[in-house]
Amino acid sequence: MKENSVVGFTGGSIGEGEIGRWSAELEQLHQRIAPRFYRSEMRVRSRRYLEGLLAQVKRKNGWQLAEYAKEKTPDGMQRLLATAEWDADAVRDDLRDYVLEHLEQAEAVLVLDETGFLKKGCKSVGVKRQYSGTAGKIENCQIGVFLAYASPKGHAFIDRAFYLPEEWATDAARRREAGVPEEVEFATKPQLALQMLQRAQAAGVLAAWVTGDEVYGRDHALRRWLERQQQPYVLTVACNEPVWMADEHGLRQLAVADVAAAMAEDDWQCLSAGEGAKGPRRYDWARVPLARQPESGWRHWLLVRRSLSDPTELAYYVGFALAQASLQDLACVAGTRWTIDDAFKEAKGEVGLDEYEVRRWPGWYRHITLALLAYAFLVVTRASMHAAEAPQKGGPAARLTRP
Repeated sequence: MKENSVVGFTGGSIGEGEIGRWSAELEQLHQRIAPRFYRSEMRVRSRRYLEGLLAQVKRKNGWQLAEYAKEKTPDGMQRLLATAEWDADAVRDDLRDYVLEHLEQAEAVLVLDETGFLKKGCKSVGVKRQYSGTAGKIENCQIGVFLAYASPKGHAFIDRAFYLPEEWATDAARRREAGVPEEVEFATKPQLALQMLQRAQAAGVLAAWVTGDEVYGRDHALRRWLERQQQPYVLTVACNEPVWMADEHGLRQLAVADVAAAMAEDDWQCLSAGEGAKGPRRYDWARVPLARQPESGWRHWLLVRRSLSDPTELAYYVGFALAQASLQDLACVAGTRWTIDDAFKEAKGEVGLDEYEVRRWPGWYRHITLALLAYAFLVVTRASMHAAEAPQKGGPAARLTRP
């Protein structure tokens, strides 16, 4: 690993010993994925690609990564993403195992979210005018759905799925041109999320909770699957999400906003939802049990968050957990969802997650997977530095920073 690729994310100069140690650790990580590449040339180039993603290259595209690797043209880097023989899903499995080896803890949370990749034109696979949380509005973009693993040691991605809009999924000519595999069918974002959760379960990933925003919270099929697995969750829902309540009028269905409006002031507690950039994220929190009861020992909850500075600013969550789960437990899980926002920002800023220049399906998966692996390396390295410097105090690891 070159020196500028190390100094960049540690935030200061370091000794030759540290550079050598991290270079050796990167080599060990690359040895995990090396068997996935059928030709020695591509095994070497995949190492150079990872090094370039970790370096302070201005833009992590084919030209600049090739220049960093001292290659005369970007042809080799482009072949790595486009036509070389290697299995990106197998590298994804290596990524997941690497993250778990270093970050796994019993109280970990699986976090679901999607992010947009702004694009020009109409040729790139899956591109269309659609809402992008990255831009905060409807833009010409691609969308990827991601699964992150968050523990007190840190947070990193363990899976990814490309969202193929329905008009693309049903257009045979565009699919062929973009290299979309024949077996790929249209799937909603929650359906893609469920596929990733199923892969995680099949791989033996243990997590205490699952969380995600209202894209996933409003999907009842996803919630029912989690309940069948007895997997606790806290998922955001919209203010008009209907829930079943039991009161003196009997059993009736109400919007969550109406349930929150009837809460007494004594129902609210000021709690921290985890550490933020400026200290603990404190809000008022309240919960009420829902009438829909699962099997013995489990409960469904409506959880409500209220801003301390503006009491009219509310957020709503549905929760499924063991009956002994506390309000603080639910609030902390809800707050863990923000770790994936930090992870997207860091992965785009540090390892060029969104700086690819590929148009076809295989290229997207290959760049994204290698970028997530590079990001995981940074997270693991930062976690080991913090573990050496001071005892863990709980909560997500400190953010990666560049000077």
